[in-house]
Amino acid sequence: MYIRERTEKFEREILCSHASFSDSSRGRLAPEDPCLVRTAFQRDRDRIIHSKSFRRLKHKTQVFIIPEGDHYRTRLTHTLEVAQISRTVARALRLNEDLTEAIALGHDLGHTPFGHAGEEVLNMVFPHGFRHNEQSLRVVDLLEGGSGLNLTREVRDGILNHTGPVRPFTLEGQVVKICDRIAYINHDIDDALRAGVLTIDQMPRGCIEVLGETHRKRINSMVMDLIENCQGKEQILMSGPMQEVTDSLRSFLFENVYVGSEAKREENKAKHVIEFLYRYITSNPDLLPGEYRRKVEQTGVERVACDYIAGMTDRYAISMFTDLFIPHSFRIYE
Repeated sequence: MYIRERTEKFEREILCSHASFSDSSRGRLAPEDPCLVRTAFQRDRDRIIHSKSFRRLKHKTQVFIIPEGDHYRTRLTHTLEVAQISRTVARALRLNEDLTEAIALGHDLGHTPFGHAGEEVLNMVFPHGFRHNEQSLRVVDLLEGGSGLNLTREVRDGILNHTGPVRPFTLEGQVVKICDRIAYINHDIDDALRAGVLTIDQMPRGCIEVLGETHRKRINSMVMDLIENCQGKEQILMSGPMQEVTDSLRSFLFENVYVGSEAKREENKAKHVIEFLYRYITSNPDLLPGEYRRKVEQTGVERVACDYIAGMTDRYAISMFTDLFIPHSFRIYE
């Protein structure tokens, strides 16, 4: 018996009946021989972790654009926090942790530089519109490594539907969808408090009374509610009262952090960077790297420019903008 088969057998013994089992995955876009050691979902997780798109997340904005400080979340640390919370919930509910982790690690691979500000601009200028969850799927299906990662349908579905109105078809995907929100609501509060954008006295008192006074207590309250509300059920949902508190806290963040706060001071500049890059590249496709230029005839310059810019880190976008639009010093050597 191969190690993979032993793991698959263990899954059958320990996971709940509603979990996703590795040995009955719906398969990949292109069939391939199974690994002798890793299950299908473990293999997907490893492919995501080893991808360039995953590594670039460390230099992409979460909320604070180019913060001066080492402790603010980036898109990578957000992703890791989502993975940790999601795995905790999956283990407690006896769901497939490997599938859960793979979805969590891949859910934001398509995010733009400068967070949702960059997404907003690409959605405006790209004729077909832009949504980061759809771009994340595009990354793992087509772009990463030149031909995609050939992930399982369960992981691809969880990545695509981690946000938006459609519920993932696996419980593991549904866990990530909710834990993504748990993670960003709580760590964005933590970052806003650290930056002085918020004070604890400004926080909605009713939410604090339900969730707790500290970052740790608030996450724990949400996670425990989710676990207790989903035992033995075929759908992953918070309880009604907890969902109401969570929605209230999210609305508070939109009003006090996500829109018009000090955290967004540089957002308009960031938007200009993305728009100028898109318009310049679509007019000058020769600027694209060779691997992207070769795709222009196949998919069109607008699509290729969108893919290229969406994959940039904050600092790469700024560097390219500087090279293109900021005059360089002229030196005379005598």
